[in-house]
Amino acid sequence: MHVTSGPYAPPVARRELVAVSVDGARLHVEVHGEEDAPAVVLAHGWTCSTAFWAAQIRALAATHRVIAYDQRGHGRSPAGRAHSTTALADDLVAVLEAVLVPGERAVVAGHSMGGMTIMAAAGRPEFAERAAAVLLCSTGSSRLVAEALVLPVRAGRLRSRVTGAVLGSRAPLGPVTPVARKVLKYATMGPGSAPDKVEACARIVHACPTGARHAWSQVLAGLDLDADVARLTAPTAVIGGTADRLTPIVHARGLAAALPNCVGLTELTGMGHMTPVEAPGAVTGVLRELAELYLGPTRPDTTDQGITDLGITEKEKTP
Repeated sequence: MHVTSGPYAPPVARRELVAVSVDGARLHVEVHGEEDAPAVVLAHGWTCSTAFWAAQIRALAATHRVIAYDQRGHGRSPAGRAHSTTALADDLVAVLEAVLVPGERAVVAGHSMGGMTIMAAAGRPEFAERAAAVLLCSTGSSRLVAEALVLPVRAGRLRSRVTGAVLGSRAPLGPVTPVARKVLKYATMGPGSAPDKVEACARIVHACPTGARHAWSQVLAGLDLDADVARLTAPTAVIGGTADRLTPIVHARGLAAALPNCVGLTELTGMGHMTPVEAPGAVTGVLRELAELYLGPTRPDTTDQGITDLGITEKEKTP
């Protein structure tokens, strides 16, 4: 069960639909905001769901059409038969085709595995035609297990072996307890993360089915999308947290250096892996800027909802 109140409670979609991928996998898609507004498409990460983007959806839906979907095996999307980066790319293309009208382009953002989804789709003409700009948030293209800092020991085979075993565990996570919150905060969030943010992330992650968590952990353990990064020619912004233990800041810096058209690297001081929840104002701000630059101006936001209502601190807005 997700949180039910506050900025991290999943907002009610204007409409819902099912996008069907090439192998028949059915993907739950939510559309928020006015149908004629500039489009922003959000792809969540491993063990998450559309609920992960609640803060961005609330802040952007007054001026944009915000589309979020559940990756296969997550949220309200059944598992499907395939678990691969090819399947992730197929799914993203299916969502874009289902929600965008002919000739329409969108800002496409991905967090963690969602960013890897974008990289996997980068070489496809269907994606290139639809993506006006991209945000890669707390993600990497390869060496995820080798670079992870979840275990506080020196890099090497032992750390990689144990890290892979922990992340790929088949053990159910169980209920959200005080101990579970502490473990999740340590592994995925910055040390200063507020309790309501930890609670929101814990409820989302613990809701992921054990089978999906394990299956996708195996895909991520062998990830190698370095060649695909060179094919991502859309204007691309990169965000990373300096306290990220799952995809340390070295990944964000590496992506920024390798991308053909990087338009900015934002390093969020003290933030962990869950940056859209930990620093919602910073992530939303980059999305707004990309949409303004590459999709054009929007209607004024008259709802008086946004950074102030979400309680974003000055540090988060200008890390």
